[in-house]
Amino acid sequence: MSDKKEYLRDREDSKIGKIVVDRDFCIAASSCIVVTPETYELDGESKAVVTDANAADDETLKTSAESCPTKAILLFDKEGNQIYP
Repeated sequence: MSDKKEYLRDREDSKIGKIVVDRDFCIAASSCIVVTPETYELDGESKAVVTDANAADDETLKTSAESCPTKAILLFDKEGNQIYP
């Protein structure tokens, strides 16, 4: 079973409703942090965690998810449909 952490997003100007980090896939590459340091940080286990799900706009958030080499960041729309990857 995968270790996934879900972070709800409630920005009215956003189509993204939820960020999910699959901790089993996270390798601490930190590319997500480079793109959006206001959204992510590494925890004590060197896994990405979301510190502020609403900090970045949709385009920047998608870019940060795309930067993950293992696709450990999943994005869902407000209806619960996976939109990335």
